Amino acid sequence: MSTPAFTHRDTHQRTAASTRLSALTFDGAAYALVLGGIYLLLGTLWFMSAKEKLIDDSGTAPAGLHRQFSGTFISSFPGTNAAWVILGVLEGAAFLVILASVLRGEFLPNRPKPVLLAGIASSMAVFAVLAFGDTVAQNNDGTASLFTYFAATGVLLIVTLLMPPYRPARWLSSLASRGGDGDAGRAA
Repeated sequence: MSTPAFTHRDTHQRTAASTRLSALTFDGAAYALVLGGIYLLLGTLWFMSAKEKLIDDSGTAPAGLHRQFSGTFISSFPGTNAAWVILGVLEGAAFLVILASVLRGEFLPNRPKPVLLAGIASSMAVFAVLAFGDTVAQNNDGTASLFTYFAATGVLLIVTLLMPPYRPARWLSSLASRGGDGDAGRAA
């Protein structure tokens, strides 16, 4: 009568293996969607912003920005157009760091992501520069929005550190489970 115990154990092992496989599948899908979202969001944002300032506007700030910064020290040093170009260069540099991460293959789960982390950090720095400009121009609503973008980008940095290779392949299911080990509630 040991057959029922053997069958139960075999069924339990198949169920546990199936659960682990589905956790890996969902964790992998979540990994790809989150990381793809980070690359798409930041890469597109900084590429388009830099292109607008440096290529489309040829380094000339729009008239509205000249009015906004009129009377501030930015209008005299470095000058509104120079500040516009500096901002475009910073945005372009952030884009290039994000692109370098893609070219290095840091999107692969087993690869460390130092360049991506630097790209996210450089994005935070660009948001801080933008917020500084809005603060100088006394655009408090703009400063508040940029502070939110800065903080949300910090969350992206933390999320990146919670994914592989910095965490196990079951990175999301282990975070969502009781006890954080991904095996809570599983019979021994």
